[in-house]
Formats: sequence, structure tokens, C-alpha cells
Amino acid sequence: MAAPGDGGYGQPGPYGQQGPHGSGYGGAYGPPVTPPPPQAQWQGYDPWGEPRPEPVEGKPWGRGRLTAAILVVALVAGGIGGGIGSYLERNGNVTDVSLPQASAEQTSRAPGTTASIASAVLPGVVTIHVRGASEQGTGTGFVLDKRGHILTNNHVVEPAGDDGEISVTFSGGRTTKATIVGRDSGYDLAVIKVDKVTGLKPLALGNSDSARVGDPVVAVGAPYDLAGTVTSGIISAKERPITAGGEKQDGSDISYVDALQTDAPINPGNSGGPLVDAKARVIGINSAIRSVSDGSGLGGGSGQGGSIGLGFAIPINQARRVAEELINTGKATHPVIGVTLDMAYSGEGARVHTKGVKGPAVTPDGPGDKAGLKPGDVITEVDGAPVRSGQELIVKIRSHRPGDALGLTVEHDGHTRTARLTLGSASGD
Repeated sequence: MAAPGDGGYGQPGPYGQQGPHGSGYGGAYGPPVTPPPPQAQWQGYDPWGEPRPEPVEGKPWGRGRLTAAILVVALVAGGIGGGIGSYLERNGNVTDVSLPQASAEQTSRAPGTTASIASAVLPGVVTIHVRGASEQGTGTGFVLDKRGHILTNNHVVEPAGDDGEISVTFSGGRTTKATIVGRDSGYDLAVIKVDKVTGLKPLALGNSDSARVGDPVVAVGAPYDLAGTVTSGIISAKERPITAGGEKQDGSDISYVDALQTDAPINPGNSGGPLVDAKARVIGINSAIRSVSDGSGLGGGSGQGGSIGLGFAIPINQARRVAEELINTGKATHPVIGVTLDMAYSGEGARVHTKGVKGPAVTPDGPGDKAGLKPGDVITEVDGAPVRSGQELIVKIRSHRPGDALGLTVEHDGHTRTARLTLGSASGD
């Protein structure tokens, strides 16, 4: 506070005293003096004393008001930012989300890959639906020629009977009716035909004799009616003697196959489909699997039960011959040795029956008779390969053509001899 007699800022007081600055600001009784420079106005300001004078209107703001303005702007900006952040958290980004993705690649694949093989084979594979008087089923087939012939398994089309319906669906989705050209239960093969279908894609046939254990293979079919299913694996074994079917009491429907074994998954509905090599050539017709579903052993691919990696295919060399005969004559011929086998024999080898069944055990003047076979002879080898049962002997014989010559090893009463036999011919059903 200013003392009595002090002008407050050094101006002369009422008693004629002059302040230290020579100021005349507000001196009530002193003579007028010149005001101090602006910067000197605050040199004597006491922040704990009188209030600081307000800035003159129109002059720049002081530091305090500038700080307040900055705080207001910061608060407003913070509020806006918080609102935007809350909105984005609830509703996502302001712009649409775009996720990274690889660019499109060429669709072709290197020859020999599963994708390349599938691309070549699928156009020639068909799905077959059969409906008969009392049963129906699904299987697979593949195109043999541009005339419309399609090869499949006999057990695929058998439910149609004499008056059932067979329809064929191609990979492009077209469906048409088909008729049976010929079928054979002993080989489990059948040829059906479609008419007035253009753009057919016959599959190339390979040579099953050239296949080796470990070779890669691809199976194509319609397991459980899933058309165009592709599976892959290897050749697990060759010349695997198997029998399938056998529902008829006389055994006339048993199929005997010297099969290619594969671990390519084959399931119900794959029956009749192609097993192809690395060059997309058919080397087998998928026909049977061993399944753990019912413990019954081998069964056709149209039955129930799933793959356990034990699939069997009819070699194409055998299937080709049978298909040609079915197309040309409607029937297939079976090679025979002209003897009746004792299927109840439990020893090693295949024994010629000791007595005839509906005729002599050895057909007079037949292939066996000419080769010197006698009732009770046990055939232990064919062309040097062991024979363990009567069924195995039939399988080995069926893998040949009528007219082929075989070398046999024969035992009788402890004596072993060799014989040369030329296969005869019998008409199948």
C-alpha cells in the first residue's frame, strides 16, 4: 500500500515530496510530469499487493488468459477425439476393411501331380445311379470310346435286373439314360452305353503289367454319391488273389480277381471307377475293399463300411479283354483247365476232385486231360508262382486268356511232376 504523502508510484505527494522515479502519475498536488515508459509500469508491481490492472481492450492478452485459451482448446479437442474413438470402437473404422490376399495364380499344374491327373481324368468319369424293382445303388464308370461305351463293375448295374433304370451323370452335370451292353459276374465287369451324347472324353488305357509296387496312383469315383471325388495313394501289392460276391448258393456270382492292391481310399460308390497312373492312364477298375464294419472280409465298393487303406482293383489288361468281348458279343469267355476242383480241400495247393460233380472230375479230352491231370492231383504252382488254394488257382487262371499256355507243378501220392497245359474257353454269363 502507498504511504501517506506518497503518490503510489513515486509521484510528488501533497507535501511536495517527489517519488524516487520522478513520476507524476496521480500526484494530487504536484506539477505535471512525463509518464514513465510502458515497461516500467510493472517494475514495482507486488504480486501479493494490489490487484494487477486489467489489460487495455484491444491489446494482446496476457500469459494467464492465453493459458486458459489453450486449456479450452485442449479440452474441446480431447472431447472430440474421445467421441471419435468411442464411435470407432463401437462401429469399426470409418472406411471398409480390406484384408491382404495372394494374387491369382495360373491354374495349370505340373504333369504327374495329383491335380494334373485329376484334371485330365475327371471329364471321362461318370456317376451311375441304378434303380431296380427291389433295390437301388450308386457307382462309378468311365468312358471307353466316343460311341458311348462305359465300363463299370457288374455289381454296380446288377440291381437294375431286366427292367430297372440306369442313369449316367457326367462331370459337367449332364444326366442321361444308359442300357446294358453286356456283363459278367465272374469278372465283376459290365459295359453300359449312352446314346446321342456328344463331347465324350474317353480315358486312355495303360498297361497293368507295367505297374510296380510303390508307384503313385489316383482313384476317381463317387463315394457315398459324392461325384468327382479324387483320392491318391500307391500300388501296395500286385497279383493279390481275391474273391468277392458269393451271395448265390451255387457260387455262380463269385468274382475271382488277380487284383492290384492300393492304399488310395476307396469307399462305397467308388466301384467301377478308374485307378490311374501318373500319366492319367487307367491301370485298374476299383472293385472291392476290406472293411472293418462287419468283419465279413472283402466286399464290393457299393456296400457299406469305409476304407481302411485296403482297396483292390481289377487290372486293366484283364478288364480290356473282357470289355471288348462284352461290346462285340455281349458275353465274356473264361479260360478253363477242364477239371473240377475240391474247394473243401484244406491242404496246401489246389486239389483235383477225386470224384466228379455232375460229371467226371477231369473232362475227357479237355485241357487238363491233355496235360495228364488225374483225380486227386494237387496243383502247387502255376508258372513258378505258389498256389495255396482252389480259389487262388481260379484267380490265376482267370488272369489269362483262353489259349495261353501254363506250366504246372503237380503232386500226387508224394511224387512231384511238371505239366504243360493250354487253357480252354468257356462262355460266361
